Amino acid sequence: MENGMALSRAFYYECAEPLFKRECPDLLDRAAVGLVGEGSECLGFDDAISRDHDWGPGFCLWLPHAEVKEWEAAVERVFRLLPETYQGVSARMTPERRMGRVGLFGIEDFYRRFIGMPRPPKTIGEWRAVPEHFFAVCTNGEVFADTLGQFTEFRNALLAFYPEDLRLKKIAARCMNMAQTGQYNLLRSLRRGETVAAMLAAARFTEQALSMTYLLNRRYMPFYKWAWRGVGKLPVLGALTQHQLALLAGLNFAEGPGLEARASEVVETLCATVARVLREEGLSDAKGAWLLEHGPSVQARIKTPELRAMPVMAE
Repeated sequence: MENGMALSRAFYYECAEPLFKRECPDLLDRAAVGLVGEGSECLGFDDAISRDHDWGPGFCLWLPHAEVKEWEAAVERVFRLLPETYQGVSARMTPERRMGRVGLFGIEDFYRRFIGMPRPPKTIGEWRAVPEHFFAVCTNGEVFADTLGQFTEFRNALLAFYPEDLRLKKIAARCMNMAQTGQYNLLRSLRRGETVAAMLAAARFTEQALSMTYLLNRRYMPFYKWAWRGVGKLPVLGALTQHQLALLAGLNFAEGPGLEARASEVVETLCATVARVLREEGLSDAKGAWLLEHGPSVQARIKTPELRAMPVMAE
């Protein structure tokens, strides 16, 4: 069976688009159509396990907020004409199956739901106020068609990624936290035989390393359960990060002190490569692989006073 995105795309073009052209042809000049938002199919990660809820052929139709009421009746009429199943799978376009993930949306309302505003962020404060995984949610998936271009214009403004100074601040903080959790506290916890503390340090290092890799690729990190799977697709450090973190997760922390050398090798391989990339991209001039020294070097490149003055570990 096709994945959810391919299934939804085919459903739209085969079943829905002809109906829209017949019933309300002018609508498609005003609307964007696609599948973006919550759900594993929007990331391309859906599988057999995903099909137990909120899965199946469906699509979003986005109109400017001011035009939603004008077109709502016509759109709902077309939705009612759509088949209940497609390629043997129940469709999601009936009201009780949409779950707020497919159907008709105002463009501004769709983005406001995730980032809290009807326009792209303008200030550093506005960018910082939005949890990163919400940026990932509203820029994932696929836009099938957008003649008007308003939805895509908003989308592209977010896909351009954080302002560079904010990206640098986040990278500086990740340097500090990768050093603290992985290069320092993980190894000391293992040396002491403190299994739970080691597991916590490894988990925090994993999250920081994933975030660092997404930041270096100028991509938003998705919700935590998909972050590791998604990182392998990123060109800068992606495959290495995924591999090293899988090795770290495979270690038995209950082994105690004898595990320290193996954990150190996994962590240091990744940290040394991060340090090299930072130097190659001109983000740090610190030597060696000790990321605690790279954080201040990255932060020194920030031009925005409010960010440069923050503690290096913060963000």
